[in-house]
Amino acid sequence: MRIKSIRNLSQVTHALETISASKVRKAIQSVQATHPYAEKAWELLVHLGTQPAHENLHPLLVEKGETNKVLAIIVSSDRGLAGSYDINIIRETLAFENQTGKPFEYLTIGKKGREMLRRRGKKIIAEFSDIPISPSFSDLSAIGYLAVEHYLDGSVDQVFLIYTQFVSKTEQKLVIEKILPLTIPPGEKAGPNISGGNANAVFIYEPDEGALLDSIIPKFIALQIYQAILSASASEQTARMIAMMNATDNADSLAQSLSLEMNKMRQQSITSELLDIAGGAEALRVRN
Repeated sequence: MRIKSIRNLSQVTHALETISASKVRKAIQSVQATHPYAEKAWELLVHLGTQPAHENLHPLLVEKGETNKVLAIIVSSDRGLAGSYDINIIRETLAFENQTGKPFEYLTIGKKGREMLRRRGKKIIAEFSDIPISPSFSDLSAIGYLAVEHYLDGSVDQVFLIYTQFVSKTEQKLVIEKILPLTIPPGEKAGPNISGGNANAVFIYEPDEGALLDSIIPKFIALQIYQAILSASASEQTARMIAMMNATDNADSLAQSLSLEMNKMRQQSITSELLDIAGGAEALRVRN
């Protein structure tokens, strides 16, 4: 009976492994589909933010003098059966908070991260859950706009995005990335499609640069979060696929071990019965 139950469990975990593998492919396709738009948006943002006559053009591009409070956006899962996926995210997040030494507020994406942070008494200002496998940008854009709003009204001085980046099916890495204030690396230049091949080209924008940045930066922040959620989804499904694969292998191994043990016990029982029969026959022969 126990062997049958374990084999039934193996069939369930194998089915979950197959489902997760399918979801990984969908999540990867969604991530790749956003790359061209993100690259062009970044090139335009770099060109606007590095115009020589417009330094410190936008408050979202300017570092605040002192960091008194930090907002961390945590991307976790809604469901379990993904091994140590969520535990690793929370452990590294709390280690980062301790290292920073500043008060943290959290915006959670996923039920597991929310529950773990609540149990530790952390302040959660907003939570999002039940994110579909292939969400649209409009489904998630409110998260980015909320982060921008909290930064602009002075509620927080820095915003970090924490998620598990999908590299390959054998590699996923935890990323802790500062997204606000948005920093353009020194020496960064717009690509040739934006600058017309002249890295130092200066353009007159209509409407002006400030109005464009007011629109572009919040959308770019929302796009960063959107891409992080898609990448984290692929990582989550990969972790679940591997966990279910290991569970299937362990169940199969246990079923084989129990079958072997059962066969040994059956053989011992048969041998014992044969010895009893042989002993009885020998006793009858001697008696006669």
